[in-house]
Amino acid sequence: MRVRAFMASAVAAGVWLLVAAGSGAAAPSHVPWQKCFVDFGPFQCGTVQVPLDYDHSSGGTISISLIRLPATDPRHRIGTLFLNPGGPGGSGVEYTLFAGPFLYTPAVRAHFDLVGFDPRGIGRSTALRCFGNPKQWGPYFLPIAFPTTAAEERAWIRSDLFLDSACGQRGGSIIDHMSTANVARDLDRLRQAVGDAKLNYAGVSYGSYLGVTYANLFPGRVRAVIVDGVIDPIAWATGRGGEGNTVPFSTRLESDVGAQATLEQFFRLCDAGGPKCAFAPHAAARFAALAARLKQSPVVITFPDGSSFVLDYSTLIAGTLGAMYDSSSWEGFAETLAEVEGAVEAGSAPASLRADLRQLRFRPAYISKRGFPRYPNLLEGFPAVGCADTDNPHSYAAWSAAGAAADAAHGYFGRIWTWVSSVCAKWPAADSDRYPGPFNHRTANPVLVIGNLFDPATRYQGAVTVAHLLPNSELLTVHGWGHTSLFLSRCADQVQTRYLLHPALPRPGIVCEQDRVPFTGS
Repeated sequence: MRVRAFMASAVAAGVWLLVAAGSGAAAPSHVPWQKCFVDFGPFQCGTVQVPLDYDHSSGGTISISLIRLPATDPRHRIGTLFLNPGGPGGSGVEYTLFAGPFLYTPAVRAHFDLVGFDPRGIGRSTALRCFGNPKQWGPYFLPIAFPTTAAEERAWIRSDLFLDSACGQRGGSIIDHMSTANVARDLDRLRQAVGDAKLNYAGVSYGSYLGVTYANLFPGRVRAVIVDGVIDPIAWATGRGGEGNTVPFSTRLESDVGAQATLEQFFRLCDAGGPKCAFAPHAAARFAALAARLKQSPVVITFPDGSSFVLDYSTLIAGTLGAMYDSSSWEGFAETLAEVEGAVEAGSAPASLRADLRQLRFRPAYISKRGFPRYPNLLEGFPAVGCADTDNPHSYAAWSAAGAAADAAHGYFGRIWTWVSSVCAKWPAADSDRYPGPFNHRTANPVLVIGNLFDPATRYQGAVTVAHLLPNSELLTVHGWGHTSLFLSRCADQVQTRYLLHPALPRPGIVCEQDRVPFTGS
């Protein structure tokens, strides 16, 4: 199925936005919490009403859905730590529900309520819905992960226009108010609703852009903000030197460069692991040969029961990119590559490979259990935020040229990271309240910026850029492999714990090592 990243936009202007952010309906005084998801833990859910349009208080309100995991030591509670899992389009409610009990350290969970929220337009909050049900998504999905030929590009564009048309017809008023800046304004209302004088926040991946946007719209209201797996905000919003008119935002981020660097580390560590890596020796050369074979033409792999699987180049690259997100999976991914290599040569494979091949493809799914949305707006959420935030070309020729150039310059991932944003070429909405910068305001308290040296989605240079932009910030470097520092390094966890409990920056130049190095057996 077609792969998208659900995985994956002058000082005077800034001052005006600071003033405008406080306009509109009165801020809520509290959140009406009620027990929820009791089978998962002591969770509480609530909703808060916020203005649809902060420039027009008479424009009505929308609902923001929240979930809270209360502090385990309420007597010594410091406040609320708001969480965002990225996307854009990710559900903060589900992130907190499933990951909250394991995030950070027991000391953080003791002193903070962890609160996740679905951003405006997403999930359980007042949601953008361009379709009546997921079955109507069908024409959007293609049997490729990204286009490489002119014919594939034409099919890809048709599916983009299918989504554009559906959202133009059914998007409603919310579609023009989903920029990250408006989510940041909502977040400030949520901060007030939980009774915190200043914001405590931890955002990963795209959530870093929300954190940086909040820090620049409300610099005086920052207590502790962690941004981890950091997007370069200038590349995202406008690009540099007129790039916004010629280069898609997903290309400007140079995620393909980070992904290629991470893959090269996979090859290096695999070869160093010797017998501990099923794809050693000469992992890079073997992968290049496999990719070249599939680029020449897809291969039909037959299983013992007579069923088959068509493996093409785009599926191999999409599956490889997905594996780079989590280095704890690299041993298993090396085994899959070795089995795929054998299957491509033989044209057949054992039944055990079937599940691994299917995991290389994204398949739309939805949860219909009570308490979960029957319609998760996965397709709409990413472009509604990403296209609202960012400057982009209006011609698909720009995507074609940028993807080809990125592949030629940097390796395997230029096209997949470029075409993920192509729906923005004709997206039928815009948010006049987006925040395009500047991103260099001095915050009342310091901001902690975290970057992995080898991140396949938000390359390390994004963290370096943000640390240079924000005057009151410090960069924590994690010598690790994967997307964001979560669950990688006890050292990084301890730095974040000390920062959240007593907002003071770590020493300059600090580097934390990943706890477990792939293919070492430890």
